[in-house]
Amino acid sequence: RIQTSKAPNALGPYSQGIVTDSLVFFSGQGPIDPTTNALVTGDVGVQTERIMENIGALLEEAGLGWEDLVKTTCYLADMDDFKAFNEVYGSFLVEPYPARTTIQAARLPLDILVEIEVIARKRG
Repeated sequence: RIQTSKAPNALGPYSQGIVTDSLVFFSGQGPIDPTTNALVTGDVGVQTERIMENIGALLEEAGLGWEDLVKTTCYLADMDDFKAFNEVYGSFLVEPYPARTTIQAARLPLDILVEIEVIARKRG
């Protein structure tokens, strides 16, 4: 199990991340500041930046980096925000880029604008 105070605590009965033999599955991340547990407000770019910082902390806790991501699933409240989301999202990633699915969700928890879940491969 992955657990760090550098990313938001789970808001329900789930783990921040689960380790298997070769993969690490991380729960969807929203724009919550782990130091205050407060929702980060602002546009989709601001929220995406906070989410990517949270994901980075989870990867670090697992001994992984951005290059270890193999799949991301990204949920947007409004697909019209795709370009702004993609600019921030892409600024954190390194090649080889992970596979990705991006969908518009009817409604996200806490009425956030974006949520991202990731799967990473374990090193070695």
